Amino acid sequence: MSSGPAGQTARSSVQPITRVQPRATSRSTLLTSDGVRIEAAYDPGPGPVGGPAIVLAHGFTGDLGRPHVRRAARVFAQRAAVITFSFRGHGGSGGRSTVGDREVLDLAAAVAWARSLGHTRVVTVGFSMGGSVVLRHAALHGGRTEARVDAVVSVSAPARWFYRGTAPMRRLHWVVTRRAGRLVGRLGLRTRIHPHEWVPVPLSPTESVPLIAPTPLLIVHGDQDPYFPVDHPRMLAAAAGEGAELWLEPGMGHAEHAADDGLLGRIGAWATASWTSATAE
Repeated sequence: MSSGPAGQTARSSVQPITRVQPRATSRSTLLTSDGVRIEAAYDPGPGPVGGPAIVLAHGFTGDLGRPHVRRAARVFAQRAAVITFSFRGHGGSGGRSTVGDREVLDLAAAVAWARSLGHTRVVTVGFSMGGSVVLRHAALHGGRTEARVDAVVSVSAPARWFYRGTAPMRRLHWVVTRRAGRLVGRLGLRTRIHPHEWVPVPLSPTESVPLIAPTPLLIVHGDQDPYFPVDHPRMLAAAAGEGAELWLEPGMGHAEHAADDGLLGRIGAWATASWTSATAE
């Protein structure tokens, strides 16, 4: 679905079209390194300027205005500043969805925006498709780039591409790969999907996680996930070795819809724990 490996060009500076230093909820349009306009929103949260920021990466067919995305953002905003955005092809963003490939550039733009607002600690939290994107993004954006992250949380993510082992995933593949399915995606799911296959196939989530260390990584997955069974998070944790923490949540289903406020609060606490400890010393 792309002409080159996403992430390589994202190391260059990515600036928002509207650059602000807000202390109230605000909206902006970001420009990715491949020229796609991405809608984004910022909530400064309860902390001081320069405190931690959480960048929330939604799942496939979501966008920053969806109720489940707004609910997660509200919970996270109790502990940190929060940036939400709509991946390409979703909501008010431009372009077409590549279902996890070029989306790494969208996330890079959102993280760079958080840095430009003065946040010295930025944590990405991704759900489902967004969960795979945060893993690839962290693997590709280490070092001193403006799109680097300080911690990563991946919720309900696949471990490998092209998985069709469950009925929901077979339906999703129909939506993505068939012309009629993409029409359903555009008209029924408000998601514009790119018609071409991945060229080349991007780094898989399992291939990405060993490259994330020493950045802290949290993998969260429900044991009742109807899309990806528990072998997916276990594969990711095994590939990361000692570099990851795994939470298998009893009774939880899939992604933002299934993450209750209690779990979201725990994720927010994990994301801000090291910053809180450092400032308390």
